[in-house]
Amino acid sequence: MTTAKPANQPPINIKEFNAPKQTKLFEALKQPQFSGQLQVTAPASGLKWSFYLHMGDLLYAVGGSHPVRRWRRNIALHLPQITSGLLELPSELAGSDDDEDSSRCWEYELLCLWVEKGKITYDEAVVIIKSTLVEVLFDITQVMQVKCELKPGQSLSRKLALVEAEETIAEAQKLWEAWQNARIADRYPDTAPIIKQPEQMQKTTKAQVYQTLRELLDGQHTLRDLAVQMKREVLDVTHSMVPYIQVGLVELIPIEDLPPPEIREQETTGPLIAGVDDSPLICHVMEEIVTKAGYRFMAINDPLKAVETISNERPDFIFLDLEMPHTNGYELCTQLRKISYFKNTPIVILTGNDGFVDKIKARMCGANEFLNKPVSPEKVLSEIRKYLQQSGLN
Repeated sequence: MTTAKPANQPPINIKEFNAPKQTKLFEALKQPQFSGQLQVTAPASGLKWSFYLHMGDLLYAVGGSHPVRRWRRNIALHLPQITSGLLELPSELAGSDDDEDSSRCWEYELLCLWVEKGKITYDEAVVIIKSTLVEVLFDITQVMQVKCELKPGQSLSRKLALVEAEETIAEAQKLWEAWQNARIADRYPDTAPIIKQPEQMQKTTKAQVYQTLRELLDGQHTLRDLAVQMKREVLDVTHSMVPYIQVGLVELIPIEDLPPPEIREQETTGPLIAGVDDSPLICHVMEEIVTKAGYRFMAINDPLKAVETISNERPDFIFLDLEMPHTNGYELCTQLRKISYFKNTPIVILTGNDGFVDKIKARMCGANEFLNKPVSPEKVLSEIRKYLQQSGLN
């Protein structure tokens, strides 16, 4: 017996689309084994999300205010071995968007491609899928009213994994309850903290604390971004900001999403530049600067795997962050210089410090240069061109 394909139905308005209502809706889609999209819109903000379903089970979800930031955070957090290519999509994903029976979803397609090529495992892909679904459900729960609409037949062409909606909703609800219990339900994790009164902040905090806050709270990184960068839960990061927000020293502001990757028409064959930094967002900035200039870029967010990865990939130029968990740029530079292949490879150490002693240490461990953060595109490219010309690679 075949199940009838559900017909298009008018949108449904739902107030407080909480966990019980979400569970009820997805259970209703499970019974007829619905395949297609569930599109959710928040009328007040205009934000939209799309859930892809197959036979009543979840495949993936997209949308919200920062879909690209969410993608890059998940890659940095769960797939640190994916070191490059996040600004460009491989040519295998090029195709027509004219197929009315399917909707393109580059994030999901890229996961499928990585699994097929053995770059990641099936289980690793499932972790990314579930993490994405939980974040989307959390964001929707924070919205007071939504409009839901079904689009039968408009699902994903590939079926990587089927996820039970009830389990995912329960996980998102647990996070939402913790958010409410911390009394920060009115704070949005996709907003970015920025120091509103720097002079007053400097007077009321210790010098080292102020320096750290000044570097982190630049208005360019969301609370979720900072949580990944600091290796903490977003709930803890947000809660730590509340005292500063309450006295007006820090403000949460909305920021734009990162640009989505573009289809790579052909392979780049230029020199390979490596960037070792535990912050995926710093690596994103570096990758954008380097790839726009025609070079290839390899980001390494796990400093403990840096020497092994660099030894395998053999980049032509290396940037090392100075301060990282469990190690630092000096130690990595010293280890690399002990490897004969990297005896003459240009190595530049990046840091937020600007001390004479640090520069001396950088030279002693074998670094060619010592650059201060935040890095400028002009300075980064100037150093690359200077040393690659000396090596005959530019």
